[in-house]
Amino acid sequence: MAKKQKYYVVWNGANPGIYTSWEECQAQVKGVVGAVYKSFKTQEEAEQAYASDSCNYIVKTQKIKDAKMQRDPEELPVYPEEVVPNALAVDAACSGNPGMMEYQGVYVGNRQQIFHFGPVFGTNNIGEFLAIVHGLALIKQKGWDLPIYSDSRNAMLWVKAKKCNTKLERNARTEPLYQLIERAEKWLRENTYTTPIMKWQTGKWGEIPADFGRK
Repeated sequence: MAKKQKYYVVWNGANPGIYTSWEECQAQVKGVVGAVYKSFKTQEEAEQAYASDSCNYIVKTQKIKDAKMQRDPEELPVYPEEVVPNALAVDAACSGNPGMMEYQGVYVGNRQQIFHFGPVFGTNNIGEFLAIVHGLALIKQKGWDLPIYSDSRNAMLWVKAKKCNTKLERNARTEPLYQLIERAEKWLRENTYTTPIMKWQTGKWGEIPADFGRK
């Protein structure tokens, strides 16, 4: 039986684009830190995905309502009354600044990881910005009614301005990250959202639930 044709979208790789074989796709992503890619059944789906933000497609499939049930209630973290547990917390970590950066989104109620990206060469502020936009896009895609917590005032201002105001040099090493930044900025320009973005009060509440614990 003949193998069905697949189309491979490479958002972040040696040469981003759409490929018609796994071998071609693999050549673009093998050994590339932070490579982002996914297969699709039709060329139309692949073209639509490539023109969109990868965070609309590269997410973990577990639903938040399922995540709430994955830990014993006695093991769930305890927060001050003013903290909203039915929320998404985002954070980034960077080994050096700039350095290898990654970010994640975590459900506050039980600290279940909802998404993760990286590592890729960048800065902490860029990671915080991308994490918020990733969270906004995912919440809108899934139809979830959740606020987002971030502990980065800079990132929150950048999202509000729809512009990643970074001073990181754009060069061959940072080009993949800049492509992600441009897609995030494009998403902000082309989409509306009602998701509240709230400042996590680290001084009062401790580290944000999405913290990587590398202090």
